[in-house]
Amino acid sequence: MMRLVKGLAILLSIVCFTSGAFAHASLVSTEPSDGSMMSQAPKTVRLRFNEPVTPAAIKLIDGEGRTRDDALVSAHDDIIEIGLPDDLPHGAQFISYRVFSADGHPVGGSLAFSVGMPAGKAIARTEGDSGLAPLIWLTRIGVYLGLFAGVGGVFFCAWIARTSADSIVIVAALMVGLLSAVASLGLQGLDLLDLPPSDILTSPPWKAAAATSLFQSLLIAMAAMAVAMVARRVGSVRALSAAAIVGVGLSLAASGHASTAPPPWLTRPMVFLHGVGVAFWIGALTPLVAMAWRPAGALLPVLNRFSRVAIPVVGALALTGLGLATVQLQSFRALIETRYGLILSIKLALVVVLLGLAALNRFRLTPALALDLSDARPMVRSILAECVLGVAILAVVAGWCFTPPPRALVTAIATPLAIHIHTETAMFQVLISPGTVGTDSFALQLMNGDASPLAAKEAMLALSLPERGIEPLERKATLGTDGYWHVADVPIPYPGRWHLRIDALVTDFKKITLEDEFDAKPR
Repeated sequence: MMRLVKGLAILLSIVCFTSGAFAHASLVSTEPSDGSMMSQAPKTVRLRFNEPVTPAAIKLIDGEGRTRDDALVSAHDDIIEIGLPDDLPHGAQFISYRVFSADGHPVGGSLAFSVGMPAGKAIARTEGDSGLAPLIWLTRIGVYLGLFAGVGGVFFCAWIARTSADSIVIVAALMVGLLSAVASLGLQGLDLLDLPPSDILTSPPWKAAAATSLFQSLLIAMAAMAVAMVARRVGSVRALSAAAIVGVGLSLAASGHASTAPPPWLTRPMVFLHGVGVAFWIGALTPLVAMAWRPAGALLPVLNRFSRVAIPVVGALALTGLGLATVQLQSFRALIETRYGLILSIKLALVVVLLGLAALNRFRLTPALALDLSDARPMVRSILAECVLGVAILAVVAGWCFTPPPRALVTAIATPLAIHIHTETAMFQVLISPGTVGTDSFALQLMNGDASPLAAKEAMLALSLPERGIEPLERKATLGTDGYWHVADVPIPYPGRWHLRIDALVTDFKKITLEDEFDAKPR
């Protein structure tokens, strides 16, 4: 079992904390486009995302390298508008943005355009690059322990075991959950504003976090855990424990990937039921272990009551889990081709093992205990293994906070991929639609170094994939009425880092060649 836990930890570190965390809302388009060159500065810059977002930090750096504080920022659903000042100098202008999406997660990046001279490419940034990812992951696990092991344990003791919830593990889980919820809120604010951990004692990160849906979720979670703490000490323990476990479902449905997935009238109730079911199951484990060390005559009736209720609960967990996975993945291939799907695959594998142990308890160990009440050791070992698997599952699920579901990436993948290439003598803008494996279309804008149109007699596109030994695939471009050179129906059979070359024949004796690379992603 220790080898399983160590292997899981290593795999999680690879899945969650390497190569930067992905954003949870996707930038769909910008006006002006990234890397564009303009003779006059625009009045506004528009960033359009695939879902409603709220600005957290927007910075304008002008052509002289000054950070401006006179840009006006407004948000309208999925569009962020930045009103630019009238006195922008010539040169490369940078818009550095950091927003948070409907599920409470931050996304950041930069847009570059130029006034009067060529601009460089955008400087991409991603969330979680300030070293907060491990802390965010740990606090998320802590919140889950408080909700599932703590609140679920109090509910189990009140309704199934019919005894007091005096287990030190339950009390510790509730305390850890409350502290983790507070810490998680502060870390969320630091992540939103891209601040170092030392700023957690200042007010800006807490104010920023309070504007997100995670704030509501954590408030409900803390209320549920506080009610569970009170339920341990008062006479109306059943009513309070029932209210607390309802709070578990409400907390999970208030924020996160699944709660923001369309249609919300279906996904939010599924998240609620799934969360309550997990709390019931995980919450039963530590009280059962504690009871197993007592006389077996008291354990057997509790096991029988738990087994009768657990069967419909497991059925509800399976149905809601399947429904949510279908909404989030949108295709079976996403299960093995995305990090979200990989985490789900690990979770499902662990759940299968957990179900196997539950079946062993139900159909073999419980009848054996009924025949011999003096030996509960096999049952204790099995339930302890379930506890380890339960914590492992929570650790895996906590990794989802760094990884967007495939459904959130569909819009971003479907939009054209823009590439800007320039030298002192020429500048080419390339739009690749959709920029994924399959059949793609290319639009080429050919310009001189001063951004004036480049008059070419012919244009040729060549693609190669050196890592797979694919030699250049050449296609002749056709000049359209829009002034762009177009190449349609270009096959891109494999994902990977493709090499792109554009040859523009200016005269019979002069040819301009520019090269770059782009990533073709799986469809």
